[in-house]
Formats: sequence, C-alpha cells, structure tokens
Amino acid sequence: MSLARAKSNGRKPRKVKKLIREMYGGDVYEHYPLGKYVVSAPGVCGGRPTFKYTRLEVSVVLSRIASGETIDQLTQAYSLSQLTPEAVREAIRLANRALIQSAKTLQLAAA
Repeated sequence: MSLARAKSNGRKPRKVKKLIREMYGGDVYEHYPLGKYVVSAPGVCGGRPTFKYTRLEVSVVLSRIASGETIDQLTQAYSLSQLTPEAVREAIRLANRALIQSAKTLQLAAA
C-alpha cells in the first residue's frame, strides 16, 4: 500500500523492516526482525519465519501447540535449538497479530 493511500484511508503506514546483517558462528547472518526472537532470514527456510539463529520454523512450533503440546514440552523438545518460553510466546503473539491484520485486510477489500 502506498503512503498516500494509507493516509487517505486513515491508517498509519507500515514500517518497512530493515535487513540486519551480523556475524554469527563465523558467518554473515542476514534477517528481517519480526520480533526479538522471530525473524525472516532470506537464506534460511526460504525466508519463512524462524526463531533467530535457528532453522526451526515458527509454523512447526505453532502446529505442535495447536496439537496440544505445552510450551514447556516444546522447549524441552527443542532444547538443542535453545528455544525459550519467551520466544514461543512471541511467536503466538505475532501469529495472533497477523491473523487480526489479515481479517482487517479482508474487510477493507470487501468495503
């Protein structure tokens, strides 16, 4: 959406996330931060959201939560990835926000 269109319909323009480049494990790690723990790294998992510095996709963790696993069970299962309860909670919040935004976008398109 253009800045002019965003202003004309009363919505704030979205901030464009900046690509972050940093050294991690001796390699350059590039990612767009979606949160503190969740990123979209173009060179990792096709850019799908992952937990920072891992190849652990957020969708996998959310699917397991939907299947009834607890956050404690998930952090134990992915302890080698150093998955934390805070990271899982952030993923849930981001998914919730995306769902709400998707519904708003559909409502605007229908109007």
